[in-house]
Amino acid sequence: MAMLENLTKKLGDVVRVIGGKASISEKNIEEAVDQIKMALLEADVNLRVVRRFVNATIEEAKGEKVLKAVSPGQQFVKIVHDRMVSLLGDTRQDLALKGPDVVSVILMAGLQGSGKTTSAAKLALHLKKLGRRPLLAACDLVRPAAAEQLAVLGEQIGVPVHRESGSDSLSIARNAMAKAKKEQYDVLIVDTTGRMQLDEAMMAELEKMRDLVKPDETLLVADAMTGQSAVDIAKAFDERIGISGVVLSKFDSDARGGAALSLKAITGKPIKFVGTSERPEGLEPFYPERVASRILGMGDIVSLVEKAQEAFDQDEAAELERKFSNESFSLDDYLDQLRKVKKMGSLKNFVDMMPGMAGQISDEQLNEAGLKYEEAILLSMTKKERANYLIIGPTRRSRIAKGSGTSVAEVARLLKKFEKSRLMMKKAIKNKKTAERMMGGR
Repeated sequence: MAMLENLTKKLGDVVRVIGGKASISEKNIEEAVDQIKMALLEADVNLRVVRRFVNATIEEAKGEKVLKAVSPGQQFVKIVHDRMVSLLGDTRQDLALKGPDVVSVILMAGLQGSGKTTSAAKLALHLKKLGRRPLLAACDLVRPAAAEQLAVLGEQIGVPVHRESGSDSLSIARNAMAKAKKEQYDVLIVDTTGRMQLDEAMMAELEKMRDLVKPDETLLVADAMTGQSAVDIAKAFDERIGISGVVLSKFDSDARGGAALSLKAITGKPIKFVGTSERPEGLEPFYPERVASRILGMGDIVSLVEKAQEAFDQDEAAELERKFSNESFSLDDYLDQLRKVKKMGSLKNFVDMMPGMAGQISDEQLNEAGLKYEEAILLSMTKKERANYLIIGPTRRSRIAKGSGTSVAEVARLLKKFEKSRLMMKKAIKNKKTAERMMGGR
């Protein structure tokens, strides 16, 4: 969650300091709230929202329940967390879709450059994984190559795209609806016209499109990097066409993050999804409680486990354990694990989900680029070399380095790391089995 990195670091520090205090005074509370206020304003959170948040926090935190609590510091942290959850929208808002025997329509709206077309494809993949049969409709005829982009993305994720060469987006949408009913698709996602900025022509067309397709969901795709502008754009779209929720794209950017914290409070509309990477899988449902925990440096274990379950299943884990035990774990297996880790998203996101780790490890220490080089080195090896790393002598190392655009030293470093991993995992599994035997013997 790079977008909120600075805010997370500052609020995490406040939470750590006051959360560890055995007793707190009204002065402690005022100082802590003042630091939180400054951090929120620096993150570009709407001033009205900040005032509301601060006043509610102070009022609740100065009550007897906190000052006389067994652990007042922890009690204060809980209040800040609950206020943050409330600010972000309380609970997860699901899509309000009909049953699988009827076509549900999702209208995607947004300005050019907001990531609307990409988000439409990501949403289609998300619904496909949930067992739905989505159909995408390419109705953005203003931006050159928008329909082509959607067609390419659709092919990539295995979701059909309805597109036509005409210049009437309404007739394309009408035909897409007919196709969805006839061919038994249960969700139609309509990618609509975007403009560089809000204008009357776009809004008029969107109103006609809304009246034609009668959407179950109208989702505004807003660019997180535009900060408070995203909130103003959401208000404008809602006033004209009525939106049911927001997809906040580029949530993995280094923007200050105020949009996420201001949207629900100002517009009353929930954030339903966030874009966490450029990959087709880079769309996540928005859980206010989980995001609040991450912002305060408390981690997000639930999301971490969910991501791990998506990438690894129990049978694979058991097979992996067997390979480490009998030393048959090969560089091919290593490559497979590397790809699974990449599938879970960025390492930065991964670390931020761990309690107390947000903002504690620098990009240099994570060395995300190093994973790409490792993959390139492994792919430059032959199948035979990956099956038996012991045959990789100086000549082969030189060829692999040349083929992967790296150095012989980097190839040697990877092989050493691989050997070390095998040894460590074998030892860990042996210790685990010894412990299990001892427990069983009691």
